[in-house]
Amino acid sequence: MVKKIKLRISSRLLKKKAKRASFSSKKQCRFVNNPEMVHEIDYKNADFLKQFLTERGKILPARISGTSNLYQRKISEAIKKSRTMALLPYNRAG
Repeated sequence: MVKKIKLRISSRLLKKKAKRASFSSKKQCRFVNNPEMVHEIDYKNADFLKQFLTERGKILPARISGTSNLYQRKISEAIKKSRTMALLPYNRAG
């Protein structure tokens, strides 16, 4: 009779497995869920565009803000245009 050997899973792998299982749901794009918000993507609306900037003045990536590719491009174009019109700063250093 052959004994079956039961493999032990290390604590590191158990933690990794638990982390993967408890991973939160994917971020939802606020523009896809709210069609009215699409009209707010305008270079003149500086207060709205500031939500997509870091404290240093960089544009937040889509993986952090949760926006889809289409709207991320529109947001970045609006931010760049409002920077050109001096509505938003290029950087906030100092």
